Formats: sequence, structure tokens, C-alpha cells
Amino acid sequence: MKLSARNTLSGIVRQVQPGAVNAEVVIEIAPSINIVSVITLDAVKSLKLKVGDRAYAVIKASSVMIAVD
Repeated sequence: MKLSARNTLSGIVRQVQPGAVNAEVVIEIAPSINIVSVITLDAVKSLKLKVGDRAYAVIKASSVMIAVD
């Protein structure tokens, strides 16, 4: 995976809280340090995100995206 964003934080998915259209995803990047992102349910399904997976919080400007290998 190659990205133009410079701020990529690796962590473990600790929570995926689905809503009607979006989901709140919590990634633990260090003990008791979490990054929270709201992404579409389609993105959760496409990335096949589930608790315990390794994922990345990709930060560019004011957006936080989730990426997986």
C-alpha cells in the first residue's frame, strides 16, 4: 500500500459501531490511545473490518480514513 498522506498510524480495530448509513470505527494505536473515525457502512464491508484486525488510521488535513493491507 502506498499513500500520499504522511500521517499513517497502525493499530488494532477495537470497535465497529454500525449506524444506519455510517459506522464509528475505533483503532487502538497504543495502550489506551484510540483514534476514532466515522466511515460509511459500505467502506466497512469493502475493507472487511472486524474487531481484532490490524488497520491504519490515515490522517490527511481534517479527515481520518481507514486502510488495510
